[in-house]
Amino acid sequence: MIDTDELAQRNAEFADGGSFADLKLMPSGRLTVIGCVDPRVDPSDVLRLKLGEAAVIRNVGGRVTPAALRTLGMLSKVVQARTGGPGPAANHYAVLHHTDCGITDLAAFPELLADYFEVPAADLDAKAVTDPVAAVRVDVGILKQELRAGVLVSGLVYDVATGLIDVVVPPSRVDA
Repeated sequence: MIDTDELAQRNAEFADGGSFADLKLMPSGRLTVIGCVDPRVDPSDVLRLKLGEAAVIRNVGGRVTPAALRTLGMLSKVVQARTGGPGPAANHYAVLHHTDCGITDLAAFPELLADYFEVPAADLDAKAVTDPVAAVRVDVGILKQELRAGVLVSGLVYDVATGLIDVVVPPSRVDA
């Protein structure tokens, strides 16, 4: 088990490296990734993101849930507060799902999933919980309905066996 002493030591090594110096609040890569909490699928590692390049939102299944949308809404307000406007239209939102995801095990608990997605249990089939390719398409569709015009949205599925991603939904702009 990793204890707080080890965490403090690791942090001291990080701080000593100084890689955090001069980073800005806004991601330098203009990228936001929505991914899963699975420890095998850390977006910063599997996509080789550098510190400060992307904002990363992680939840069970990497799903675009009402809670994830509320988080995105709050982040947009942070951008407005910092920049005085909506921020650059050249932002990219990537949904990152993966194979062998634990959310598929939750299909046996429809009431729990219905609460998570804030939908009636009868509507769960539309969320494609057991199919990461279909689920990424569903979530990209939700983002395209909710995000402002001009931003890019894409959908990726990471294969935990090969370490490779499949671009399921190539980047496309949200229409006005």
